[in-house]
Amino acid sequence: MPLSLLAIAATAALLLGVIFKWLRRRSLTTVRGPPSPSLLLGHEHALSTQEEVGILEFEWLREYGPTWKIGGNFGTDLLMTADPKALQHIFHKSGYNYTKRTSANYMGYMLSGPGIVVSLDKDHQRHRKIMNPAFNAAHLKTFLPLFQRISSKMVEQWKAELSGTEQMHIMVNKWLSRATLDIIGEAAFDYDYGALNGAKSSPLNKAYDNIFKDISFQPPAAFAIFNATWDYVPESLIKLVQYIPVNPFTRMLNLKNLFTEYGKQILREQRSEVDVEKPSNSRDVMSILIKANASADPKTRLTDAELMAEMYTLTLAGHETTSSTLTFLTYELARHPEYQARMRKEIQDRRALAAARGDADFTVEDLDSLSLTVNAIKETLRFHPIVPQLLRVAVKDDVIPLSHPVVSTSGETITEVPVQAGQVIVTSFAAYHRLKDVWGDDADVWNPDRFFRPETGKHTNVGVFSNLMSFSAGVRACIGWRFSLIEMQAILAETLENFEVALPEEKLEIKRAPMGPIMLPVVVGKEELGSVMPLRVSLVQR
Repeated sequence: MPLSLLAIAATAALLLGVIFKWLRRRSLTTVRGPPSPSLLLGHEHALSTQEEVGILEFEWLREYGPTWKIGGNFGTDLLMTADPKALQHIFHKSGYNYTKRTSANYMGYMLSGPGIVVSLDKDHQRHRKIMNPAFNAAHLKTFLPLFQRISSKMVEQWKAELSGTEQMHIMVNKWLSRATLDIIGEAAFDYDYGALNGAKSSPLNKAYDNIFKDISFQPPAAFAIFNATWDYVPESLIKLVQYIPVNPFTRMLNLKNLFTEYGKQILREQRSEVDVEKPSNSRDVMSILIKANASADPKTRLTDAELMAEMYTLTLAGHETTSSTLTFLTYELARHPEYQARMRKEIQDRRALAAARGDADFTVEDLDSLSLTVNAIKETLRFHPIVPQLLRVAVKDDVIPLSHPVVSTSGETITEVPVQAGQVIVTSFAAYHRLKDVWGDDADVWNPDRFFRPETGKHTNVGVFSNLMSFSAGVRACIGWRFSLIEMQAILAETLENFEVALPEEKLEIKRAPMGPIMLPVVVGKEELGSVMPLRVSLVQR
C-alpha cells in the first residue's frame, strides 16, 4: 500500500473518528454481540481476513442466536442476522427500503460499470424491465443445446488428455471456469471466448483468470480503512478512486477498459443484425436486450454504457459464481464417492430412457427428473454459498421482525429489532444456511438427501429457489438464477456420466477463502496459487 494512500486513509479515518464521537447512532444498544476488537476496523476487517468463511459467523450464531450486533468501521454498530423472518422482511417485503452500501456498491461499479448490479431503486427497475424478456423460463430452455455442446467439448478434451493413462490430476476449477466462460460468451452475446480451445493468449481470458485475487485474500488494514471512507465522501470523489495506480484498482480498471473495447465491437455487430420490426432467430441475451431496448419508451432505455455494463456483469457473474459452485460440488462428490455413484447411476438410467424414445440428448425435463443431481446442486448452494453475505442499509426507520427471539443485553427476550435510517445490516447467508431448525440437526455437514425430507425448509419462505439465499431474494434477486441451474445440471450430467472424480493422493486441505465479495476454494499452505481445486479424474468403466 503506497504511503500516499496510507496517508489518505489515516487522515480520513482520524477525521471520521472525531465526527463519529457525536454522530454515532446507538439504536442497537439492547442487541448482544461480541466486543469490537478495533475502533477503526470493528469486526469488518476480521470478517474479510478470517482464515475461512464461517469461522466467526458460526461462532457468533452459536453464542447469540441468529441475530446479533458486531462492530463496524469507525466505531459504528452493525446488525448481523441469519434470521429467516428478518431476511424475508429485508429482501422480500421491504422492496427498495433496504439499499446497497455505498462502498460495496462502488466496488461493484469499478468491476462492472453502470449495470443492473449497481443500479438502485427506479433505475434498477428500468434495467430489470429491459432484461426480463431474456431470462424468462421458456427462453432459457433454448440454451440447453449450447450447455450440452460446451460440456461435451470439455468431456472430449478430458478424454484426450487421459488417452493411454488410467487417471490424471487436473485443476477442476480452471476447466469449469473455461467451460462456463465459453457458455456465457455465446449465450449472452454470441461471442466465442475460445477458453476451452486453449486461447490463453486472448487478453480477456488472461484478464478474467483469478480476477478476484487482488481484491482480496487477506487485504491489508489500510485498504479496509480507505475503503470504509467511501461511505462518507461525495460520489464525485469516490469515482476518482478507480484511477489510483495500485491494485486492485489498476487491475479492475484495465479489465473494464479491455471489456469496453470488446463490448463496443459486439454491440455494433449485434445492432446491425437486429431488426426491431421483424422476428429474430437470435437467441443470445444481448440481441434480445437490444430489441427490447429499442422498443422501450425512450425515457427508460438503457444507454450504450449501461448495455455494455450488462454484458460485463453477465460475463463476470455468470461464469465465476457458477463455475465456483460446480467446483465445490465436484469436490464434495470426490469426498462422497457413494453419493457420486448414485448420481451416476441415475444419470445413466435416464440416458437409457431418453435413448429408448429416440433422443440423443437430455431435455430440461430429463434434467429436472435427476433428483440426486438437483439435490446435490441445492446442497452445495446451501453448504458453500459463493456469496456468503450481503450488506444492506435501512433507507428509513423500521422494525425488523424475528422468527427466532434472542436475549437482549438486559436478559429480556427480543422478538423484533428497531433500526434507524442509515443502519447497516449484514445479512449472513452462510449462517442462515446452517440453522438446524430449518435444515436439520445435520446442517453442518454436506448431505443432499436432506432435500428428500419433507420438513427441510418447511417453516421458512425466503429466496427464489428451495428457500436458499444463494441467489439473494426479492426485487434484487439474481436475474440469471434459472440460467445457472440449467447450466449446472447439463454440465454435471455430461461429466459424471463419463468420469469419476476422486481426491488426490496427496492429502490436501481445502478452505473456503474470503475473496472480495465471494468465497473461493484455496489449498491450505498454498495460498500463493490463488483459487485452485486439484482432483483426480478417471474414465467411468462401462
